[in-house]
Amino acid sequence: MLQQLFISRSAKSAAAFTNGAGPGADLTVRMAKDEDRGTRNGPVTSVITRTKPKLKRPSLYRVLILNDDYTPMEFVVHVLEKFFQKDVEAATKIMLHVHHHGIGECGIFTYEIAETKVTQVMDFARKHQHPLQCVMEKK
Repeated sequence: MLQQLFISRSAKSAAAFTNGAGPGADLTVRMAKDEDRGTRNGPVTSVITRTKPKLKRPSLYRVLILNDDYTPMEFVVHVLEKFFQKDVEAATKIMLHVHHHGIGECGIFTYEIAETKVTQVMDFARKHQHPLQCVMEKK
């Protein structure tokens, strides 16, 4: 995306305008040709073009709960409600999927959020003496 700024030659310097550009911004100053300036007595303008760097979308990770034979189903539903903001119906559906298929997806997040959720679930399960396993994988 290009953004053009028109500045007057009477400004102190073009450098004064580049200070607010921020790090990594690419600025180009172009002077108009004499024939494009109009009259010699009129105001003279310059154009500064600012190019914004392209941002890459962050990688996403799936947070998964694994089935075991010891963690109560009600506890899994409680974990899904507490840490993944699922309602009772959605949490129950995910829990039954985990129970029948051995694994279930709790949500899709950026790396830092997924890592935090996995840690919170694992700590909460250990605190309540359940062997519930929660992992993350790149989508």
